Amino acid sequence: MRKYFITGSLIVLPALITIFLFLWLFRFLDGILGRYINYYLMSQYGYTIPGLGIIFAIIFILFVGFVATHLINRSVLLILEGWFVRFPLIKQIYPAVKQMVYFLFANTKTSFKRTVLVEFPRKGIYSLGFMTNDGCKYFNEKTDKELVTVLIPTTPSPLTGYLIFVPKEDIVFVDISVEDALKIIISGGVVNPLSKN
Repeated sequence: MRKYFITGSLIVLPALITIFLFLWLFRFLDGILGRYINYYLMSQYGYTIPGLGIIFAIIFILFVGFVATHLINRSVLLILEGWFVRFPLIKQIYPAVKQMVYFLFANTKTSFKRTVLVEFPRKGIYSLGFMTNDGCKYFNEKTDKELVTVLIPTTPSPLTGYLIFVPKEDIVFVDISVEDALKIIISGGVVNPLSKN
């Protein structure tokens, strides 16, 4: 019975949680604009359209993206953003949310050049990380070594982590894609795509 219960849980719970989160996100996003649009539709025509708020939200986001890309200078956006984060509490919340959204949608994974192993936080213990830059000439001159920039993400959120500068000869380059490495990090090592090989 215990074996059947565990096996069933492993199959059912991820699906149920995914469906629950999807429905919750759908209701939340649809409720931002949908409640006003559907209130108007109900009062005027006697019916509502689920998901209409999400459609209008997508149209609004596309419009803002078009305006920001073609009609507004980037420096203006930076000025507006600087003004926005001056409000109390906004400056504590906005940067973290922006970082998360940027990571999810701006394809920052392409900025991770290679997946690497480095001895961190001490000798003999290896951490999975991403080489983000080939190095900095200034730091190389100061240390008289060829340093490489490596981001060590934390588990379960790869949005935060440690930025370290490692001598290139101390880095172990591994043949693991960024996507597979992220799966390992987010799951705390439970999910291991390498076991398929």
